[in-house]
Amino acid sequence: MPVAGILGTGTALPEKIITNHDLEKLVETSDQWIMERTGIRERRQAAPHETTSMLSVQAARKALDMAGIKPEQLDLIICSTISPDMPLPSTGAFIQRDLGARGCCAFDLAAACSGFLFGLTVADTFIKTGKAHYVLVVGAELLSRYLDYTDRATCVIFGDGVAASVLGPVEPPSGILAEEMHTEGAFAEHLFIPAGGTAKPASCATVEAREHYIKMRGNELFKVAVRSMEEVSRRVLEEAGIRPEELSLFIPHQANQRITDAVQERLGVDPKKVYSNIGRVGNTSSASIPICLDECVRAGRIKKGDLILMTAFGAGATWGAILMRW
Repeated sequence: MPVAGILGTGTALPEKIITNHDLEKLVETSDQWIMERTGIRERRQAAPHETTSMLSVQAARKALDMAGIKPEQLDLIICSTISPDMPLPSTGAFIQRDLGARGCCAFDLAAACSGFLFGLTVADTFIKTGKAHYVLVVGAELLSRYLDYTDRATCVIFGDGVAASVLGPVEPPSGILAEEMHTEGAFAEHLFIPAGGTAKPASCATVEAREHYIKMRGNELFKVAVRSMEEVSRRVLEEAGIRPEELSLFIPHQANQRITDAVQERLGVDPKKVYSNIGRVGNTSSASIPICLDECVRAGRIKKGDLILMTAFGAGATWGAILMRW
């Protein structure tokens, strides 16, 4: 059975930077308040003309170049996003078209902040079963389109960004060693967008009620996120027979610096092995982990044979973890 690994990575970030001081002018908040509660200093915001698929194609081309793979060699494109170009068709279809990956299957996957790890797991299954040889997984979010800039609980957290990874067969012992995914719908309305779907179709009333923006119960989710990320991380480590101290790099979803610190401490991972960029890009949901991964690859922080643990928690609620050897 083939073993799947990551062959190339790429990132596309909007140019516009929104600092905490910029947000002080829009909502009742302060740089100190945001930093103490989230660890975020700034985040990116897409320009009006930029779309999820547009930035996805930019990130995908970088990942394909690194992998030495042409778009027409792709068998599958998975776009993990909760901020698609439009409800119909899938953003994956636009990515496939604009990349020139003709004949390639493409679809979207909606698992919020866990989306990239869910996408990697699906890609791994396709490669292991021989249904695909090369798979492009994109984590893409333009969450600024869904932010209420009168709600300081959400508008200070989320940012825009896209990153992509190309997966294909690799020689053992490299590749994905263990993976796990979970969903618990009991927490579905702890982080959600009330209107715009079939439950509450768009109307003048839903627009006036500001129901097309992200709503979050952050305090309730904090403990669940820390516990879930710790537990699922331990399980994939145990499945692969790896101890936390053997890890080369730990990349958690960049939800909140306090969550990252709590999970790292509970797992007993050396703080020097934990990667964090939330201060610079904020919470980019599905794009969070792949942006971190690409930054580490391009900075030379990842080398062949390194053991990398990635874990995430997001709306749904969803959570998961993947352990891989580079």
